[in-house]
Amino acid sequence: MQSVLFTKLFHNHSISEVAEAAKELGFDGIDLLIRPGFQVEPARPEAIPAAIRTLKNAGLSVPMATTDLTDPAQDTTVERLLQTCAEEDVRLIRLGYWKYDPQRGYQSCFDTARRDLDALEVLARKTGTTLLIQLHGGTIHSSGPLTAALLTEHDPKYLGAYSDPGNQSVQEGRENWRLTFDLLQPWLRCIGVKNGGWFPVKYALDGSGQRRWQSDWMGIADGMVPWDEIINHLAATGYNGLLSFHSHYEVPFAQVLEQTRTDLQFVHRLLAK
Repeated sequence: MQSVLFTKLFHNHSISEVAEAAKELGFDGIDLLIRPGFQVEPARPEAIPAAIRTLKNAGLSVPMATTDLTDPAQDTTVERLLQTCAEEDVRLIRLGYWKYDPQRGYQSCFDTARRDLDALEVLARKTGTTLLIQLHGGTIHSSGPLTAALLTEHDPKYLGAYSDPGNQSVQEGRENWRLTFDLLQPWLRCIGVKNGGWFPVKYALDGSGQRRWQSDWMGIADGMVPWDEIINHLAATGYNGLLSFHSHYEVPFAQVLEQTRTDLQFVHRLLAK
């Protein structure tokens, strides 16, 4: 299993700073976020080669990029972005989100997503990439069964799954994590690594007497997700994909880096058992 750092925490930092920090923390590679306002923007895929060269010169691999791509019919940059990534040997590309809209209903949202995924698979075949659906709250792919419904009938070589037990615990889609991995096994290429928990807060102000709960991100060793059990399971079942570390901590940047170091060291200890 390769440990890569998702670069969302490096907003307003240069790609050189990303490379220096990730290498010093001990990561194998990078999950490069391609998004407006970050080191590489989707409207400028020509900037991808230089960014990857900087990361590789620091001794980091770049096996994966994260994007917001969903509808190739509405976004003329999709094919060029995928082709540029492929030319730089970045073969795994995380897609954007197909959100659940209760006004439209599930079936309409599902039909739109399947139409988009059909078109995206054509581009994946053309460019030699694998496009991944992340399990994420607020979407029609927050759980294993919901994600499998979208991936069924698609070739795992070109469309894959990005499991995220932390999202499932802190957002929605919570289920037996073994079920998630079992169900998505043919498509599973990446696993998001983060943790969190839920805490009771104030009662509702409407007089109902219903207590409200709030979630927050926590260190990998400290939250509700049993990463010790998950890492053991992944090793026992021969998983050889990526572990993408997400540091969504709302603390000063230096503290984010130190918590990320602690997270990586914890997972490395589990992998060494």
